[in-house]
Amino acid sequence: MSNKLLVIAGPTAVGKTALSIEIALKYHTEILSADSRQFYREMSIGTAKPSIDELNACKHHFIGHVSVKQNYTASNFETEAFELLVQLFEKHKILLLSGGSGLYIDALCNGFDEVPASNIEIREQLKDLYQKEGIKALQHLLIKYDASYAAKIDMNNPHRLIRAIEINLISGMNVGEFYKKNNKQRPFDIIKVCLTMDRKRLYTRINNRVDEMIEKGLEDEALSLYHLKHINSLQTVGYKEFFDYFEGKTDYNEAVEKIKQNTRNYAKRQLTWFRRDKAYYWFDIDTEKEELMQFIESKIRS
Repeated sequence: MSNKLLVIAGPTAVGKTALSIEIALKYHTEILSADSRQFYREMSIGTAKPSIDELNACKHHFIGHVSVKQNYTASNFETEAFELLVQLFEKHKILLLSGGSGLYIDALCNGFDEVPASNIEIREQLKDLYQKEGIKALQHLLIKYDASYAAKIDMNNPHRLIRAIEINLISGMNVGEFYKKNNKQRPFDIIKVCLTMDRKRLYTRINNRVDEMIEKGLEDEALSLYHLKHINSLQTVGYKEFFDYFEGKTDYNEAVEKIKQNTRNYAKRQLTWFRRDKAYYWFDIDTEKEELMQFIESKIRS
């Protein structure tokens, strides 16, 4: 039997963590996280990291392993995760890659070309545009240069918008064109599963999860990171809304509702990203779990 990497993908709050742990325990194996927000050790509540009990249930990798102050890219992840896979396949025939960050999943499965280094002059011009004309000016530029990428990312994240536009202006290429034209050959089989559920139920789970985060102290966690708000990794749902609240741009209730709305929008973009990859097998985690487990068993044993 050849070595196999089982990818468990899907939108936020769909239940990837619980299922991945169940599978890892069944096959006595380990999990690599592909949730780019959970990479950062300072961000726990707002990224819904696995609990201590969940982390202790089986071995996890790439959770809280870097600081928000580090510039950790998809290319970095590809290199480090591939090196780890080679090591882990020496003792496991099956490994899991679980998460909702499609860019990082694709980087490990397909390979990823290093994007151009930043151009200070272009970046400063784009920052100046943002300061003078606001985020809509950046959104219009990105749609003009790279509409397909604009449909997949958080269009309210100015850092990501600036970087995508910068890449286009430097290279004349879209962000997506930096994927390998010919995918890297991997010395293991890749099985891709994407979880889904009824949209209304997913949104209810998202809203409930945000409420749980608030109860666990998300506001205090965001406040502890407020002095680092300029860092790219913190321009993300659950933190940027509280940063606006701290600055008096919104009230508390509005900040909480925006976290829920922006998380729901994030889930939509995740689903859009995964649907573009025809290698995924889709299962409704609520109604097709038995079929999913049978499918995984057949693929692993083949």
